[in-house]
Amino acid sequence: MLDLRQIRYFVAVAEAGNVGRAAEQLHISQSPLSRQIMQLEEQLGVTLFERVKQRVHLNAEGRAFLAEARALLANAARLEELGRNLASGAAGSLAIGYVEGAVHSGLVAKMLRDFRHERPHFHLQLRSRRTAAQFEDLRQRVLDLGFVYSPVLEGDPDLESMLVRREPLVLAMPEGDPLADVADITPGLLDGRVWITVVRQPGDTNRAQFLAACAESGFMPDIAYETADPLTSLGLVGTGLGLATVQASLRSAAPPGVIFRDLPWFKRSVSIHLAWRRNDRRSVIGDLRRAVSGEW
Repeated sequence: MLDLRQIRYFVAVAEAGNVGRAAEQLHISQSPLSRQIMQLEEQLGVTLFERVKQRVHLNAEGRAFLAEARALLANAARLEELGRNLASGAAGSLAIGYVEGAVHSGLVAKMLRDFRHERPHFHLQLRSRRTAAQFEDLRQRVLDLGFVYSPVLEGDPDLESMLVRREPLVLAMPEGDPLADVADITPGLLDGRVWITVVRQPGDTNRAQFLAACAESGFMPDIAYETADPLTSLGLVGTGLGLATVQASLRSAAPPGVIFRDLPWFKRSVSIHLAWRRNDRRSVIGDLRRAVSGEW
């Protein structure tokens, strides 16, 4: 293995062209410096300098070795800086899971913007996962943080969570729908209408929760279409195939031909929670939580 100290000594002598001047720059005696250079040549099995009286000159082999030696020292300096940044929390890598609702609400973008401003050298990996899968990945240390729809169960020994956003659901309808000109949409006007809902497999509870909220509000939907995500639902709404409820922040992402109405009496919303491991005390985790909650 090469000794970085010997490499530094070699570069200093090569650039000074004189062992004495190099020794002064390195703040060591001339004899130990000469001995280190000779040991390096012996270890490599090649002569790097031509020695003429008090001066030394790089030979062809020495010039080729100098270029690589400089690159090695530069990489070593970068590695040393990386180590210090890792120790201080200024650099590193994190894996963050998210559900699509966190993206639609702008939470993920806000977190990335604020966090990048504070820690520009940190690498964040974003991974789309269902809520249950994120909980498991957090326990297995595959993820470091997760944006999820459901909070961690109270008393969970491994995980914690906090509510970071709650959005009402709004009614999405085609522009030409008979309800488009109705100012105050009541539950009776939605009874029996064709609906489009999002179903997330496996273990989906969204359909049952939607039907329960409709029944509580006083109407029964005719669910004719099921999609994997709300943007697809909005695409079907835009073609006139039915009605849908989506989180309010999706108003800006709707395709042409879709209009929205508030349903203040509809007792359902989209909640986004941030989850993490209880025993994860890294400062970067705390910084990300502050970035999400707007405390920065």
